[in-house]
Amino acid sequence: MIDRNSNTPLHKQAEIYLRELIVSDKYKNGKLIPNEVELSEQLNISRNTLRQAINQLVNEGLLIRKRGIGTRVAINNIYSEANNWLSFSQEMKVLGIKVENFELHISKQKPSPEASTFFSVNENDIKVLKIERLRGKEDFPFVYFISEFNPAIPLDGSENFNVPLYDILKNEYQIIVKNSREEISAAPANDFIASKLEVDTGTPILVRKRFVSDENGIPVEFNIGWYRADSFTYKIESSRKELV
Repeated sequence: MIDRNSNTPLHKQAEIYLRELIVSDKYKNGKLIPNEVELSEQLNISRNTLRQAINQLVNEGLLIRKRGIGTRVAINNIYSEANNWLSFSQEMKVLGIKVENFELHISKQKPSPEASTFFSVNENDIKVLKIERLRGKEDFPFVYFISEFNPAIPLDGSENFNVPLYDILKNEYQIIVKNSREEISAAPANDFIASKLEVDTGTPILVRKRFVSDENGIPVEFNIGWYRADSFTYKIESSRKELV
C-alpha cells in the first residue's frame, strides 16, 4: 500500500489510506480504527510518520482521538437550520436518524434563573417540571438536554416521554408551540457534561438555549442542550438588505 519509490511523501500516502479506511463499512459511523502499532506495522512505516497522517485527519474533524481509548472515526455531523425550527425528534426524523434515549430523569425543582425570568415566576416560590435527557443516535450519545416547563402547564411527569414533547403538549393539553428564540454559544465541557457526552473535561462543546412560546406568545419551555461539537453543526442562512 505504501510505495517508497513514489514522489508522494510517506505520511501523505498513509493519509490517503486512512481516508479510504474511515469511509469503509467496517469503520464508518464512530468505530475505533486499529492502534498506531498495528497500523504502522501494516503499512511498514514509523509511528511518527503514521502520526502525521492521523494528526491531519484529527485536525479536519474526521478522526477523534481520546486518551486511554484510542482513535475512532467521527460520526457524520448532524445539521440544524435556523430558517425553520424543529424539535430535536423532528430534526432527526427529517435527517432519517433514529433517536436513541440513553437517560431520562424527571423531577420537580426550583426553576433556573433563566427559566424563572422567562416564565415570570419567582424561583423561590414555585417548582417546575424538569426533564433531563441524554440523547443521540445508535450507540452514540451526542446531546444532553434539560427542559423546564411553565408551571401554568399541567404536566405532572407521568406522561410518556418516549413520545415527542410537543406532540404531548398538542394532543393532551391543546398547546401548540410556535416560536423559538435561540442562543448559541461555545463553552468547555464541565465534568458532568463531559461524562455524559463521553469527552474529556474542557473539550469545546456547543451550548444551545431555546425559549419556546405557543401560538399566543405564552412561554412554554426553557430548554438548554449541550452538543458534542464534533457531531453537530448549526447552519444559518440570511439575506442582506441595503440600508437606506
